Amino acid sequence: MNALSHSIEFQMSLLLFVALAGYLISSRIGQPAVVGQIIVGLIIGPSVLGWITYTDFVSSIAHLGAVILLFVVGLEFKLKDISSVKYLVIGLFGVIVPWLGGYLVAIAFGFEHQRAIIIGVALTATSIAITADTLREMGQLNSNVAKAIIGAAVIDDVLALAALSIASEVAGGAASLMSSTIILLKAAAFLSIGALAGRYLLSRIVARIDGSTLAPRYPEMVFIFAMMVAFFYGMVAELIGLSAIVGAFVAGVSLEGVGLKNSKSFKEGAEYLRIIFASVFFVSLGVLADISTMTMELMGFVLVVTLVAIITKLVGCGLPAKAMGMNWRDATILGVGMVPRGEVAMIVALLALNQGIIEQPAYVALVLMALLTTIVTPLVLRKLY
Repeated sequence: MNALSHSIEFQMSLLLFVALAGYLISSRIGQPAVVGQIIVGLIIGPSVLGWITYTDFVSSIAHLGAVILLFVVGLEFKLKDISSVKYLVIGLFGVIVPWLGGYLVAIAFGFEHQRAIIIGVALTATSIAITADTLREMGQLNSNVAKAIIGAAVIDDVLALAALSIASEVAGGAASLMSSTIILLKAAAFLSIGALAGRYLLSRIVARIDGSTLAPRYPEMVFIFAMMVAFFYGMVAELIGLSAIVGAFVAGVSLEGVGLKNSKSFKEGAEYLRIIFASVFFVSLGVLADISTMTMELMGFVLVVTLVAIITKLVGCGLPAKAMGMNWRDATILGVGMVPRGEVAMIVALLALNQGIIEQPAYVALVLMALLTTIVTPLVLRKLY
């Protein structure tokens, strides 16, 4: 039985079972699915039962879920909705303020300069997946404030990658802005060219497939092609130094508004995939955290850095939004929507741990910070709405 429980097939089946169970239970009691799934992940992970650990297999399935989720979210947005100068300003302050706040807290707790810089970077990026899924559940994904959150969060992720590049060079003693500038230029080109190519090329290919004689016989062809586009954009994004989830989001934006006559809706098919694999992604966030290793000193750091993570996003994103014309309620919603760090902070922490820049205690603290901000955000957003 022990050998069976460690097989890939058993782990995959267990992971999918508990992920979907968390989705159903959360929906039944009227809570965001994200919260229930993360709690389920904590229960089955090393923190409590230890049935599943964050292996390469779990990580791969989880990242697949994030890619599919962001593709579905992108289908709800037009390029003009995420290309506003306002979003750039909000995203820029949403990186600078948390980076500085995280750095100062780390220094105050005795971390060395290089480690403090990385801890600050972990506070910069917003998890688009967490907030987007919560807004989608509440039917608010097409609201103006939701568009601002998604637009600023995409910019946040791009700038966070640049910040990670700078921090890695500082830690290695070779700081330079050149690589960060290159990343920013690549990102701008990818966002614009990718969306325009989809609008003027891929959408025509979809129309041809839908109008061909094969469409009535194989109505799933457009869905298959759309998912190929999502994964292709993900590959290109990874190749140029961005995240696959950003690529999938751009793919969704590029196919927004495509109408079909003879084929099955690729949006509906992608939505079913999202329910399955995005659930695994959220469960994996709980699996990744092992709270059994916590000490009182580390808990104090976790609480302070989490509080700073929340405040710096509220201030760094909310105040610029208010200054550019938003009312206080929408500016507050935007600030709260930018709070979750989720998988982005965990990836930064994992890379820093693997490179020896931070030690295990700091890694656990960053993971728990990301987890706490992820759990808090959906609950507060529902209250604000």
